[in-house]
Amino acid sequence: MALSSSTAAAISQKGVVVTVPVLVLSTSAAAIALFFLLSSFSSCSCPPPSPSLDGFRRGGDGEMAERISASKDDVEWVKDQIRVNGLHMKDNVLRKGINPRTRAEQLQDLLQFKGISHYEGPDSGNHTVLPCPGELLVEEHHSNYGEPWAGGRDVFEFLAEASNLTPDSQVLEVGCGTLRVGLHFIRYLRPEHYHCLERDELSLMAAFRYELPSQGLLHKRPLIVRGEDMDFTPFGSVVYDLIYASAVFLHMPDNLVWVGLERLVKKSKPYYGRIFVSHNIKFCSRLGGEECTKRLGSLGLEFLGKHTHDSLLFNHYEIWFEFRRTKA
Repeated sequence: MALSSSTAAAISQKGVVVTVPVLVLSTSAAAIALFFLLSSFSSCSCPPPSPSLDGFRRGGDGEMAERISASKDDVEWVKDQIRVNGLHMKDNVLRKGINPRTRAEQLQDLLQFKGISHYEGPDSGNHTVLPCPGELLVEEHHSNYGEPWAGGRDVFEFLAEASNLTPDSQVLEVGCGTLRVGLHFIRYLRPEHYHCLERDELSLMAAFRYELPSQGLLHKRPLIVRGEDMDFTPFGSVVYDLIYASAVFLHMPDNLVWVGLERLVKKSKPYYGRIFVSHNIKFCSRLGGEECTKRLGSLGLEFLGKHTHDSLLFNHYEIWFEFRRTKA
């Protein structure tokens, strides 16, 4: 029998009758449920995305952030420019410029002539409102490290990408010295997002009186504190996305390193934050593998692995050890 136009169409199977209005409502309800399910997935508390292979990172809004390290195309471009310009490394040797004086000779001139103003007599002290030590003006502090000053950029590139850094990240450096590495973090991060604990007074003078002003970074207001014995109380309750120590733990007694790690765990964001230590972790290996793992676990630290960072500036790899906090 044919259905009348006023009667709802029905589908009958195994004794079940489903009218068209019911079918439409069921489909709509399923679509709404799927929408809320997908929304809940998009708002889950998931780990931050890992750095992509090409060096680009995603910001908080999902857009691609600016690249930090050189890409393969960048390296090939440099090689090509050297080739097309007919440059030959073997034919170039280090040479002095048009003012062939050593740093020591330049420093002597600064001391003898009262800086670059050449004031004498009663006016010798009024040529600047904030005198800069001559040792800093000739950049003697750039020679205080085992590797060239330019190595700071290498360290920054590796750590920033390995930790999925963004300008909003909070960073703590243990032993920043004269900011060979720190300058690059300060420039990249938002104001007040870079913190450092450093014990050496001369290094801090170089950082405050020469490096920050010369790089135009005073407005970034980094929190750099003079202190020792791994005392991080001046930094308050801040927890960090990245904590790193570049060739610092090498020069500290093992017991102080472990005290510092215990305190640093509490300063690192659980699961998401990273702690990096360079060169070696003899403070750990001297205990033995199982004992070290057990002790790290008691602190709430997990060893994530060893990294070798290939440098564009030096003919070697730099070794870094990565940890994370596993307890909230």
